[in-house]
Amino acid sequence: MLNKSSKYYWFCQIAGWGVVTLSMIFFAYTFEKELTNRFFFRLLLLFFSGIFATHLLRNFIRRSGWLLLPVEKVMPRLALTVVVTSFLFSLLYLGLVNLFNLVDTTKKITFSTRLLASTLDNGLFIIPWVIIYYFYHYIEKSRKQEVDTLKLESLVKELELKTIKSHINPHFIFNALNGIRALIDENPGRARQAITELSNLLRSSMKTDKSETVPFQKELDIVKDYLALEHIRFEDRLQVEYLINDDTLDQPVPPMMLQTLVENAIKHGISKQMNGGTVKIISDFKGSNHEMIVQNSGKLDGEIGGEGFGLTSTQNRLHLLFGNKANFSISELNNNTVEARVLIPII
Repeated sequence: MLNKSSKYYWFCQIAGWGVVTLSMIFFAYTFEKELTNRFFFRLLLLFFSGIFATHLLRNFIRRSGWLLLPVEKVMPRLALTVVVTSFLFSLLYLGLVNLFNLVDTTKKITFSTRLLASTLDNGLFIIPWVIIYYFYHYIEKSRKQEVDTLKLESLVKELELKTIKSHINPHFIFNALNGIRALIDENPGRARQAITELSNLLRSSMKTDKSETVPFQKELDIVKDYLALEHIRFEDRLQVEYLINDDTLDQPVPPMMLQTLVENAIKHGISKQMNGGTVKIISDFKGSNHEMIVQNSGKLDGEIGGEGFGLTSTQNRLHLLFGNKANFSISELNNNTVEARVLIPII
């Protein structure tokens, strides 16, 4: 049972050599050459001899592994093979012509001369056959390599994203539990309330971890739960402001990314201010991008601008999900405010 590629190969073989024989009939008719039964029989022998010779050539190329070689290495080998195949093709064809007594007796030409002339003529058929066959497989191989490369890159990105996510959630839980621990002896009631907030966050986080992006509304809900938990710890030292364009609530964003930026704002900004400060969350459209901004009171120090995992993961995730279309930056404004800005292309 022939597979699809084999059927296509044999169709091309028959069609190609069929065109050769038909073209020879056309030229013979055009130049008023007598179309005898002997002429058609010779064409039939040429047709089957050509298919047989090129089929053997195909098997030789495949068995030799030449389809895997680069162009510059395979070309000299193919050139030599064209000469050898043309000679053997002509030897087979002329042998069959002699066997069936189809030699044109009107022309007194020696066998060696006819063999040389036939080799040159048949070489004109073999050369395009080899070029088409090799470069068809070369293009197919390049296309397959490109698809395999894209699949590999997609797999790597998926694994990297899952790895990053698996670090984000434990990182967040660790910070949240530290906050709860501080409340247990001081205010058990608030500690219980904090545990409730944390359970809500964990539930949301577990659902979020199943997808690469979530609607901004879900991400904002997680952030509000997180800030409510932190407000129990900081009390009046933490002020929160929201400037949210409602039209951005449906925009897809990486899960836990906004929460990571807010967590950094608390850890590196608010917690280091004696009198606390303000965290402002802004979501709006800027051109063809969804802009998310987290501002917090404080100064930009070496720690927050260095190799902290939260900010590094933010840059990595944006690059993996959106490539160069997304952007992340963190800077210090003039009014004792640090600003983290994320730009994500609108989908």
